[in-house]
Amino acid sequence: MKTTVIKPADAVKRWVVVDATDQVLGRLASAIARVLRGKRRADYTPHVVQGDCVIVLNVGKIRLTGDKLNQKMLKRYSGYPGGLKLIPYSELMVTRPQTALRRAVWGMLSRSRQSRKQIRSLKIYKGGDHPHVAQQPTTVKLVNGELTAA
Repeated sequence: MKTTVIKPADAVKRWVVVDATDQVLGRLASAIARVLRGKRRADYTPHVVQGDCVIVLNVGKIRLTGDKLNQKMLKRYSGYPGGLKLIPYSELMVTRPQTALRRAVWGMLSRSRQSRKQIRSLKIYKGGDHPHVAQQPTTVKLVNGELTAA
C-alpha cells in the first residue's frame, strides 16, 4: 500500500458551516481546530496547509460550563508597566464573542507558521448570516466532539 503525500498545489480546501448555538466553547474550539489542521481528512499531510475553511455562525449563543463566565478573564498586556488589561468573559461574551472563540481555537493550534495560515481559514460571525454562499459550504454539526455532516 502506498502512502499518499499531498503537495501544496494539490491541496483542495472545502468550506464547512458550523452553528454554534448552545455549544460548549472548548469542545467546539477543539473540533474546529481539528478541521483547520486537516486531521479529519484521509489524505492528511502534516507539512501542508490543507485543512478546510470553517464558517462559525451564532457565536453569541455559545455556552461556558461551570462558573467560567464569571471567573475566566481575557488577559492583554501591552508590555508597559500598568499595561495589563483584564476583561471578564461575562463582559466579553456580550460585546465580542468572536474573540473568545478565536482565542480558544488559536490556543489549540500548534505554534508554527502553518498555524498562522490555518487560523486565517476561520470565519466567525455573531449572527446567522454569512457572505460565503458562493463557496457552496456544507453544513456540519457537533456530535460527541466530532463535526459530522448534518
